[in-house]
Amino acid sequence: MSAVTIKKLTKRFKKRTAVDGIDLKIREGEFFALLGTNGAGKTTTIKMLSCLLEPTSGDAELMGNSIMKHSHAVKPIINVSPQETAIASKLSVLENLELIARIYGSSALEATRKAHEMLQTFRLTERAKDRAASLSGGMQRRLSIAMALITKPQILFLDEPTLGLDVHARRDLWNTIRELKGKITIILTTHYLEEAESLADRIGIMHRGKMEMVGTAAEITNATGTNNLEEAFLSIEDKEVV
Repeated sequence: MSAVTIKKLTKRFKKRTAVDGIDLKIREGEFFALLGTNGAGKTTTIKMLSCLLEPTSGDAELMGNSIMKHSHAVKPIINVSPQETAIASKLSVLENLELIARIYGSSALEATRKAHEMLQTFRLTERAKDRAASLSGGMQRRLSIAMALITKPQILFLDEPTLGLDVHARRDLWNTIRELKGKITIILTTHYLEEAESLADRIGIMHRGKMEMVGTAAEITNATGTNNLEEAFLSIEDKEVV
């Protein structure tokens, strides 16, 4: 079953076309990476799929629900961990998690129970009472993802989750994200080649708003006649079309 079906999805801002008629299917439970340089259209695509930005044309269905016609049915089954770490810095780690659970309708008791589950899952229990502002960048991103998952979404969007992190923090967060594979449909945006190759089941390479190629890392390198994903990516960027 397809968790996400995208049909000619397009977004224009005056004279600039940010996303240009992309078509794509993502399977339920798949970990899919949108790979591209800054300005390729990745974040704009995520904003449309998560009903934060209305498409200029085209549509997408998430678990059978149209983002254009049934956004009210889409929103309860998704969540987003955005580029900007979405935490309340003055609240504690536990309070951040409880807040999101309460916003989504949990009772106080249930919110606390769910929050403690997320603390354990994301190895944050020892920092539960600390202010979120005191966490390292990597731990803040981990908390942000935990906050997105506490609502038990069917589809999770991770928009550049390791942006700005050092190598060690990035690798640590990869391990956390990798543990989610197969449990939920995940759509990751990144411009880190090694991140897409390490984490994703399939990769979609975006360039100037177009979906230039979709497949596993091996399928993409074979199709481009290159030796690795980096060479394949550069060949697509250089040629601008494949």
